[in-house]
Amino acid sequence: MATIKDIASLAGVSPATVSRVLNYDPDLSVGIQTKQKVFEAAEELNYTKHKKGPKTAKAKILFVQWYDEVEELEDIYYLSIRLGIEKKAEEMRIELVKRSMEELDHETADGILALGKFDKAEADFLFDKNPNLLFVDFDALDLGYNSLVIDFQQSMSAVLTYLAQHGHQEIGILAGEEYTRGSHELLEDKRLTIFKEILEQKDLLHEEYILKAPFTVNSGYDVMKQFLSRQLQTFPTAFFASSDALAVGALKAIQEVGLKVPEDISVIGFNDISVAKYVSPPLTTIKIHTEWMGELAIETILSIIYEQAPIARKITIATELIERASTR
Repeated sequence: MATIKDIASLAGVSPATVSRVLNYDPDLSVGIQTKQKVFEAAEELNYTKHKKGPKTAKAKILFVQWYDEVEELEDIYYLSIRLGIEKKAEEMRIELVKRSMEELDHETADGILALGKFDKAEADFLFDKNPNLLFVDFDALDLGYNSLVIDFQQSMSAVLTYLAQHGHQEIGILAGEEYTRGSHELLEDKRLTIFKEILEQKDLLHEEYILKAPFTVNSGYDVMKQFLSRQLQTFPTAFFASSDALAVGALKAIQEVGLKVPEDISVIGFNDISVAKYVSPPLTTIKIHTEWMGELAIETILSIIYEQAPIARKITIATELIERASTR
């Protein structure tokens, strides 16, 4: 694991600044660019290489992102995928051009790579601009479009099996809330849907232990703090959070009220962003190999461009559970 000093050296800031950024210190007053340097350095040092030899492809790909720079730093999951996409494109000498939805009118390219969540109207708009289209982290297959997504069924089964093996039966979830840009539609958190299905089958579902919040550290903190202030007779012995950002906020709230992690409440996150290793205690989480996911996105959009498949495809990526000190 890269040290705080390693990250500080790469980012060109002090180790103290790195520590405070990675722990989402609310009293730290630094600019967005400094935070971005720290997070990008942490992600880059955490990468493992999957290079298969020097390959190049003559292609121009438009890269459309759902998050802007500020939102990307609230939950750096998308930042880490973006870095994987950019690194693979650079390695293969592909022209990767970042564009917003509004900037696509007069731009031509061989294909479009869309990272994030989109509604039907936005998806149709992108397809009309270029049928060589791949959505990353958005299941658009029902709309007829190519998709690269995470296997949430496998992920949640791993989480709940792990908790059951460690004796947990009172299990809560801090699910994510997010909306599409154009129509502001509330998106389903599939982790919550699967969580409820599995625990209902085992007669272990507690509706009062289901919390929801936007995918940010502050939201996770606020919702968990509010939950812990309720006069409940019992609390969950474990909480799963739908992102590491939510889990980090929950950790802070739990510890602030005098409870211990994991002695009183175990916490599991999702994504294994670089921050997960540096919080206290280090976070048990579901790891998504985001750099490889970004590399696969580039390889897949190229196959879409050059192979001209007759129908849309969906590629589903497995995850793995990384055990650290936030669970018992």
